[in-house]
Amino acid sequence: MRTFALISMSILAPFALVRADQPATIELKNKSSFTMDASSRSPFWPIGWKPAAKLPGGGSADQGEDIPVSAFIVSSITLDRGAHFAIINGKIMPEGQQFGLQLGTHTYQITLKKVEDGRVILSRGDQEIIIPLRRR
Repeated sequence: MRTFALISMSILAPFALVRADQPATIELKNKSSFTMDASSRSPFWPIGWKPAAKLPGGGSADQGEDIPVSAFIVSSITLDRGAHFAIINGKIMPEGQQFGLQLGTHTYQITLKKVEDGRVILSRGDQEIIIPLRRR
């Protein structure tokens, strides 16, 4: 019991010197700060991501020339009660699906807007593209 008392007193002795009425002072060595100028990238963007360039009319730089109808092949359409699907360029897509179409060096974001009997309607920005079902 005596050794326990000696050990506990030797451990607690340094803390007994601090008085309860005096708060411990903390001294800061380095203060951190953050400033962001207009030319730097936002720290919340993913690494390597760049915002799309905006055109004066309000559209984005992706809104270039019109996409020809011949860039798409609709080979099948399925109209069910709740779901409408189409096979476009060999891929099964439901209504509302977004996909990328690569033409040359550009990749365009296309949305499957509506699947109808015998055709699909795609949209890209303000452009609507109506693609008929290819029958053999």
